[in-house]
Amino acid sequence: MAAPLSASLRRDLGTIESYATILGMLIGAGIFKVTSDAWALTGPSVILGYLVLAPAILATSVAYSVFLSTPLGREPGGEYTHLSRTFGGYGAAFVGIWLKVISYIGALAYLSRALGDYVVELFAGALPKTAAMPIAIGSLVFFYVIHVAGVRWFGRIQVWMCVLLGLSIIVLVVPGLFAIRPRNYQPFFTHGFGGFATALPLVFFGYAGFESLAQTAGEVRDSTHRLPRIFLRGILATTVIYFLMSVVAFGVLPGAELRRAAAPMAEVASRYLPMGAAWFVTLGAVMALTTSVNATMLVPSRVGIMLAEDRLAPQFIGSISKRTGTPIVGLTLTLLVTLLLLISGQVSLALNIAVFALVCLYFLHSIALLVLPRANPSLYASVTLGMPLIVQHICAVISLLSMGALIVVQLMGDFDVLRRLSFRERIANASLTTIELVVFWGAIGAVLYGIGARRRSVG
Repeated sequence: MAAPLSASLRRDLGTIESYATILGMLIGAGIFKVTSDAWALTGPSVILGYLVLAPAILATSVAYSVFLSTPLGREPGGEYTHLSRTFGGYGAAFVGIWLKVISYIGALAYLSRALGDYVVELFAGALPKTAAMPIAIGSLVFFYVIHVAGVRWFGRIQVWMCVLLGLSIIVLVVPGLFAIRPRNYQPFFTHGFGGFATALPLVFFGYAGFESLAQTAGEVRDSTHRLPRIFLRGILATTVIYFLMSVVAFGVLPGAELRRAAAPMAEVASRYLPMGAAWFVTLGAVMALTTSVNATMLVPSRVGIMLAEDRLAPQFIGSISKRTGTPIVGLTLTLLVTLLLLISGQVSLALNIAVFALVCLYFLHSIALLVLPRANPSLYASVTLGMPLIVQHICAVISLLSMGALIVVQLMGDFDVLRRLSFRERIANASLTTIELVVFWGAIGAVLYGIGARRRSVG
């Protein structure tokens, strides 16, 4: 029997690199870009939103920790392998992970463009605004080369960028706590409970992607022991950082000004820090986005390895270079599709399903945790996470209720858009609803699964 494709990956990542992956992914994708956007919906109560969602995210991460403590925690498939092995079928897992890959590619394009904007802000006056797009493209190519060179280079550069990010957060938060003006928090809820609830999916974008750490499982040393703990501790650390940064941001700068700022945290820092220190905070924002771009680029190619292993995707997609130990073909496809979205200006076609697709995957993943003891007793028997079954089930129920509520909130918003705008107007405004995009991309995923399933049956 031939060795699985994932066996050719190199385990060059350790604990420090894993923490850098999850923290860089979350902080880069969240606080530096989301906070000011969410303010428009609910005001300074965005601060509360981060705290409200934290228990739900922690509960959701328990399912990943449980599955990663089994032999599946040595493979890079993440929820695809967890779902398919639990339920003994591939259809739902394939379509779910397909939507995740699409959303990650959309997020990669979005983050690279945000990075370009921040770099222009960092060198204000020296770079024209038109430089943002070339910088975005250059960043994608740069990190592509890093990934192709080897996962150890991914880990090393991620750690050093996270060090700079951490230092910039300290520079922002510690003196910022003494520059807060309490009146800036009033009114705390600007649009009542409805506005607060509507803002939660956007705030959730700050946490979305924590599960990307599971895609490193094939390249982390002693992954079944290390990764479950890193999930829980990394999310807790991120929550504390989100809370402190948002407290400072809204306490120092009125929300309306924060909303208008091209680089929100840099604008906050400029109010109470000398020029050099404020510039360093802007550099930290750049590092936040680069760490997120770096981590996001890893995910689609690792999913491709497992789909190829299960013969649901062509073998070349999951091929791994013997020289570098990296899936060069998968990485190249990720780069090309991301560049296509970025240059064409159609990022929303993929990005706008990101939160919904991930929330649905989290929902399914928690169901898998609930039914695991009965659906796959042998896999359940291999769980090594020291957490009582009753606690696992309580966390699964909390996750199901929370993710279900987020799904309902997002669907209600979609129905409102469908009611107010015609299809032509939604196309013209690049505001196709999540429902429409999920149907579109889901149909493509179903067709691809059908082709893959035929290939699998023939093979």
